[in-house]
Amino acid sequence: MIALLPDANVERQCAFLAMRMQAPAWRDFWDHLQIRLLTFAEAGLQREDSDAVVWQLCQNQQLILLTNNRNDDGPDSLEATIRSRNTATSLPVFTFGDADRILQSTPYADKVVVSLFDQLLRLDELRGTGRLYLP
Repeated sequence: MIALLPDANVERQCAFLAMRMQAPAWRDFWDHLQIRLLTFAEAGLQREDSDAVVWQLCQNQQLILLTNNRNDDGPDSLEATIRSRNTATSLPVFTFGDADRILQSTPYADKVVVSLFDQLLRLDELRGTGRLYLP
């Protein structure tokens, strides 16, 4: 089973992607990976939790974080957290190259879906990579 956790600012984009991922063309992949989409509340997080708290919870609970480009604004930023805490077994963080475009262009959203499925199918190979960009 794979649990995807959308960052608080990309919930709409992830809901749209999840809908696309369950379309007939990709439904077999969705079912094979047993994907489920969580919310921050379902994961036990608050919107105001630091990037470090979010990243650590994702690692502890084996959740795949989907995010827009979080910045490197301090020691608790996502980038700083990945640099300081990432290990060879850490799950990657998937970052959207253009989160707004997901809702504006179905062809672009489908490229993100294909890229995400490709990477989820190879998830164990990608452990320790830190951050990966979609598409």
